[in-house]
Amino acid sequence: FAADADADCRTGALQRNLHEMEDPCLSTQLIDGDGVFNVSGLESFMKEVKLAECGLSYAVVSIMGPQSSGKSTLLNHLFRTNFREMDAFRGRSQTTKGIWMAKAQNIEPCTLVMDLEGTDGRERGEDDTAFEKQSALFALAVSDIVLINMWCHDIGREQAANKPLLKTVFQVMMRLFSPRKTTMLFVIRDKSKTPLENLEPILREDIQKIWDGVPKPHAHKDTPLSEFFNVQVVALNSYEEKEELFREQVSNLRDRFQQSIAPGGLAGDRRGVVPASGFSFSSQQFWKVIKENKDLDLPAHKVMVATVRCEEIGYEKVATFTADEEWQQFEEAVQSDYVPGFGKKISSLLDRCLSEYDMEAIYFDEGVRTSKRHQLESKLLQLVNPAYQSLLGHLRTRTLEAFKESFDKAVEKEGFAVAARDSTQIFLEKFDKGSEDATIQQVNWDPSKVKDKLKRDIEAHVVSVRATKLSELCATYEGKLTKALAEPVEALLDSASEDTWPAIRKLLQRETTAAVSGLESAISTFELDEATEKELLLRLENHGRSVVESKAREEAARILIRMKDRFSTLFSRDADSMPRVWTGKEDIKAITKTARSASMKLLSTMAAIRLEEDGDNIDTTLSLALVDAARPGTTDRSIQSLDPLASSSWERVPEERTLISPVQCKSLWRQFKAETEYTVTQAIAAQGSKQEEQQLAASSMGARCDGCPWFQ
Repeated sequence: FAADADADCRTGALQRNLHEMEDPCLSTQLIDGDGVFNVSGLESFMKEVKLAECGLSYAVVSIMGPQSSGKSTLLNHLFRTNFREMDAFRGRSQTTKGIWMAKAQNIEPCTLVMDLEGTDGRERGEDDTAFEKQSALFALAVSDIVLINMWCHDIGREQAANKPLLKTVFQVMMRLFSPRKTTMLFVIRDKSKTPLENLEPILREDIQKIWDGVPKPHAHKDTPLSEFFNVQVVALNSYEEKEELFREQVSNLRDRFQQSIAPGGLAGDRRGVVPASGFSFSSQQFWKVIKENKDLDLPAHKVMVATVRCEEIGYEKVATFTADEEWQQFEEAVQSDYVPGFGKKISSLLDRCLSEYDMEAIYFDEGVRTSKRHQLESKLLQLVNPAYQSLLGHLRTRTLEAFKESFDKAVEKEGFAVAARDSTQIFLEKFDKGSEDATIQQVNWDPSKVKDKLKRDIEAHVVSVRATKLSELCATYEGKLTKALAEPVEALLDSASEDTWPAIRKLLQRETTAAVSGLESAISTFELDEATEKELLLRLENHGRSVVESKAREEAARILIRMKDRFSTLFSRDADSMPRVWTGKEDIKAITKTARSASMKLLSTMAAIRLEEDGDNIDTTLSLALVDAARPGTTDRSIQSLDPLASSSWERVPEERTLISPVQCKSLWRQFKAETEYTVTQAIAAQGSKQEEQQLAASSMGARCDGCPWFQ
């Protein structure tokens, strides 16, 4: 701020005025004498006067005129500012260099006053034209009201000091594309006795002549002055000679600046006004373009200022949002869990942020502010979206876990399919409510992808539980079927009779039917498709067969032991299962044949799996080859050459149903006979010994009888 300007408020009257003000005068040098724009000074000035809060409710007044014509003095009295004034005792010289700005005191709305460097000053010499034009163009671009300070005695004179200034003003006005209509208030200083009613027509005639003489572009060749300026005239008496009257006239003029922007007020066309928050940037850009000696396109400038300022406001709002404590708490909370009320609260935060933007950007170009609002909204939603997605992820996880717990309990009470349908519907509806609670009003985000993922997760869990339950059921019934078949089949195979396999088939059919019926009833609640149900039941049936086949293969692997056990049992024990005592009367040959026939029957029974009633000739073949072949007279070469066991497969028996092949039977039988031969030999030996004992006993008895008197 221009602290040195306070020291130059020299007159007693001005000191009294400043003393009466409620607030100290705020001022700054806007552009220095070298044409350098004071950016930091203007920014500080705007903060001090709180200009950004004014919106469009502010006015800019500037003053032009010859050097030492009392411009600063007039402004200080009129607006109670503190611009530096000329010291009359030091002679006429340049006191205002560049452009200064101050805030008018106690005038509504907020009014900014610019004091321009005087024209035709000797300090700049012949090079003053460039800066004079630049400052005039700048003032016309930013001002609502331009005061033209002029001497009364210059009215009607060809060599008047203000004529070059007016030519400059009119010339630079042509450089404003689509200029707004500016109020040009001519202030006649040191008014003579000639009434204003007589002076004003002469002044207006002079102004018109200057306007007519200024070269204009073709588009404005015939445009009247009134299209560009609202010309008004006021006259003031000499401050030095008639101070009290001067004060009174200034006071009356001051009243005209109150509510200057209201309809019918002193300010002119307001269409090109830049909102107060963009005044600093707008002024900088104006001066930059002017210094580059370019024409000013006010409509384009307005859009440009709106673009930059709305972007700045947008950036500020994004920064404010990200720093908001509530937002940070929500953002952190959704990283770990679902947060109820998320959508409503975030919508409120976004709405507040966007509303603040609307309030600050309301006076800027509608198209620009709307476009930048969309960008701001998009940026805010980009910030919020990760939290929203995280929230939906937690909602999906939470819903899935709750579904699993509820479904597992429901399955125990209801049928599987019913529990699956009802639980799925209930928890998808809960997800819908949760996602609705997370809905952000400002955007129509679709949670369907997350919901679809939840559906897939639920379906996968249902499938997994179904597979587990079905597996458990199948295992249960397979276990029951195994228990029902294993021991009975083993016992039947051990008995080895003509009825063994028919009995096994009957057992298998009965137990399999019971198991299949039980499983079919158990899986009915699963509402399986026909193909799947048939597959499960067929698998159970096959399991029953596999149990029988497995048991048969186990028994077939121990066939030699079984045959020897059977032979030993039948050979060594009598019909009452008592140990046989060889008395010599037994027919060992017949006993051996019977025992071997029973063992061969066991071998025949275990040679193949007979779960189908298609018949085979295994028993006949073994009898012919193993029993009949042992009879006398059947050992000639023709019989041997036609050995029915010289084969690896049985006639009419598939390979997969073969347990012991013909050639294996032959080998087993040979081994069986060899290993049981000793038992037979022992029996024969025992029988022979018994007979000898009996003969010796008989002989001894005869001898004793011969010497006995009883027999003589």
